[in-house]
This record gives sequence, C-alpha cells and structure tokens, in this order.
Amino acid sequence: MNRSIAFASFLVLLLAAAGCGSKSEPQGAGSGSGATAVSPYDGGPRAGDFPVEPAMAAQGEALFKTKGCTACHAYGKRITGPALKGVTQRRTAAWMEQQILHPEVMTKQDPISKQLLGTYMVQMSNQGLKPEEAKAVIEYLKKLDEDSSETQQAGVGK
Repeated sequence: MNRSIAFASFLVLLLAAAGCGSKSEPQGAGSGSGATAVSPYDGGPRAGDFPVEPAMAAQGEALFKTKGCTACHAYGKRITGPALKGVTQRRTAAWMEQQILHPEVMTKQDPISKQLLGTYMVQMSNQGLKPEEAKAVIEYLKKLDEDSSETQQAGVGK
C-alpha cells in the first residue's frame, strides 16, 4: 500500500475515532448499544480548549495534505472517513495523539476507537509519524475548528 493511501486510511480511523461524524451519527456510533464509549485517553479538557500554535498548525496542514489525509477526510463533510469539523471539541489532544501514533493498538484496546472502527469499517494505517508531527496535525485541526467557530460567530452578529 503506498504511503499516501496508508496515511489517509490512518487519518480516517483517527478522526473517525475522534468522533468526527455527521450530526446524524452519534458520538458512540457503531457500538450497537447506543452508549458512548469512555477512553482513558479522553478525560479532561478538549484539544480545542487550548490556544492554537500557528507555526505548528502550518506544519500540520502541510503534513495533512502531503500524507493524503484529504483522500478520506474533509472539514464538515464525510468522505470515506468522518468529517473533521468539531473534532478538537470532542476529543482530548492526548486521545488524538494516541490515535495518530498507535491506531492499530487503539482499535484493539480503546473503547472509542473500537466503536468508531465498527461504524466506519476502516482501520487507519500507522504512518510512522513522530510525536511532534502528530501534535502538529492536531494543531492544524484546532485551527480549522477555531476558524470555523469565528466564522460562525461573525455570521450570527449580522
């Protein structure tokens, strides 16, 4: 499997596991029980609760585009994998980082990842990103969510 396709698959599952579904897909979709799974990595403040680091977000955007993530993900639209809009408000940075760095472990051990694999039926590939690269991708997703939130707020005041 070429690296771009593998990375795209990896991000599909990462973001699927991150709960990036459409509004019609509940956060715990795919469990069959209707219950939302709880992960030891997903407790505490959401990734988007912290300020965006612009330089890291720019690096993350480049990684996101060059690694082929766009083959399976769009912001606000489901492709093969879940839509990414709001992912940083649904998941912690720790959970997202684990999903990016160790997707094969997460789908075997993490309740959220298990549920989302059941929903999307796609196993993300491990792209061998380094922890700082995973953090950069997370910063990029935080920036997308921040920009979207600012746009929505500007539209409300009109």
